[in-house]
Amino acid sequence: MRTSIQAIQAMKAAGAPIVMLTSYDFTSAQIADRAGVPMLLVGDSLGMVVLGYGSTLPVTLDDMVRHAGAVVRGSTEALVVGDLPFLTYASEADAVRAAARMMQDAGVQAVKLEGGAAMVPVVKKLVELGVPVMGHLGYTPQSTMQIGVRVQAKDDAGAQTLIADALALEAAGAFAVVLELIPHALAAEVSARLSIPTIGIGAGPDCDGQVQVWHDILGLYGDKAPKHAKVFGEIGKAIETAVKAYADEVGNGSFPPRKR
Repeated sequence: MRTSIQAIQAMKAAGAPIVMLTSYDFTSAQIADRAGVPMLLVGDSLGMVVLGYGSTLPVTLDDMVRHAGAVVRGSTEALVVGDLPFLTYASEADAVRAAARMMQDAGVQAVKLEGGAAMVPVVKKLVELGVPVMGHLGYTPQSTMQIGVRVQAKDDAGAQTLIADALALEAAGAFAVVLELIPHALAAEVSARLSIPTIGIGAGPDCDGQVQVWHDILGLYGDKAPKHAKVFGEIGKAIETAVKAYADEVGNGSFPPRKR
């Protein structure tokens, strides 16, 4: 049985840190599920780490549905959250269509969207229709052309706006909020003021949970991981070593071995 929204929220109430990890395919979902990760995010970050784009902006709804479906098929225990990609929730009607595809075609249990008070009508509409919604504040990658890749809400005005946005998302019915690249003290304050969980990425240790990108924690990009990430296993180097060994053995004729 999959982890429920209510179980994730109960973890905050119990003070139990919430683990979230990105996943983009069947195999990674199987591994994360076996490792006991309770919540998987099929992020539009797949644009960079899987599809090779420079940002999340080119990612389409078809891309998300295809990858999210693979993650759902690869997992049996985790709650799977799928990103709604750029401009697929510009209006309530757009959001309903996009969420319907993510939930009906891909089979995710919740969707995530970026933005604060401006997104309240969209969040309310989706929640009214039975769609669990996770918010996303701070550095919002779909707005990178406007705000750049940098820590957000560093001044008092920005902090107050972010707090108001977080409270507005909670009131609209969001079941959790991702806080990305904001000052640690601000993340702690938001986490204390919300009754719903906060999931941090580059937002310090006082969020109710943490999310990281699959490729970053496994060292698949060498020294290119962001500052807020930690490499928990040099899997990229191990893969490179294995591939080179294979290529060398085929090249020198030792694989496959000749029968005597």
